[in-house]
Amino acid sequence: MKKISVVIPCYNEIENVEPISEAIIDVFNHSLVDYDYEILFIDNHSSDGTRELLQKLCMGNKKIKAIFNARNFGIILSPYYGILQSDGDCTIQMVADFQDPPSMIVDFVRKWEEGFKIVIAIKITSSENKLIYFLRSVYYKFLKKITDIEHIEHFTGFGLYDRDFVDLLRKLDDPYPYLRGIVAELGYSRAEIPFNQPRRERGITKNNWYTLYDMAMLGITSYSKVVMRMATILGFTISGLSILVAFIYFLLKLLLWNEFPMGIAPIIISIFFFGSVQLFFTGFLGEYILSINIRTLKRPLVVEEQRLNFDTDTHFNRKIIKARSTRYIVKS
Repeated sequence: MKKISVVIPCYNEIENVEPISEAIIDVFNHSLVDYDYEILFIDNHSSDGTRELLQKLCMGNKKIKAIFNARNFGIILSPYYGILQSDGDCTIQMVADFQDPPSMIVDFVRKWEEGFKIVIAIKITSSENKLIYFLRSVYYKFLKKITDIEHIEHFTGFGLYDRDFVDLLRKLDDPYPYLRGIVAELGYSRAEIPFNQPRRERGITKNNWYTLYDMAMLGITSYSKVVMRMATILGFTISGLSILVAFIYFLLKLLLWNEFPMGIAPIIISIFFFGSVQLFFTGFLGEYILSINIRTLKRPLVVEEQRLNFDTDTHFNRKIIKARSTRYIVKS
């Protein structure tokens, strides 16, 4: 039987981990009976009792596995690391809050059996905040304009990835990976399935403006040179205009000495303008430097505190992965 891994990152999702696992098991028991499966929760150091509940779930079902992170490693690293720890013939990544419908697993598997190594879900509408959805749309369009690759609009990472692609991710050795960009840049031919994203059923979202900003900056700094080149071009252009304006002012003052007062308003305006432009691009330069710094340090994607229901074969495979990259560290 082919084995399908379902990876679910979670953080303080005590209200969702049991219902989502039951929903996934129900899909396999009724619609995908010819497939074996594993459900792998990777917990980002929850503090609300999620870990204790996951321990009970793992004790009751050996096909449910769990990795407990030593601390919260964020929404970028933890889900990616979970994918690398799966050992199925394909891996499906989804969130725990039911905004990624478990029923779509069937559609993913059917497309996978047709020969697609990557099958992803694309949000065509969403029940989330209308402003957030609009800003996402603007961001994706902007990203497509300033990068060399065709980024995928409204793709959150929810999808199916063949084992060959997961092996490719393991070889990348990227300490701060942007999965959405990797799928667009290095992925195989893919199938895209549109869906309407429902509202979160229970609990509160863990995303905030900072995490969304971090994800947005990662996409730009990983795949675009345009912003910093804009700084060079804009700086050259403004310098030329400044010289021209200064020359015009000089001529007017010579020709109309008494009638043309210089005043300080143009000076103040120009100072604020140039200062704001410099500050903006200095900030963007800092984002690029931070991205370079993170990748240079080669820190672990995740430091594990504990893992549950991983058999010896999986442990052996994990040693092989660790031999490829020393960034996968386990404390216990």
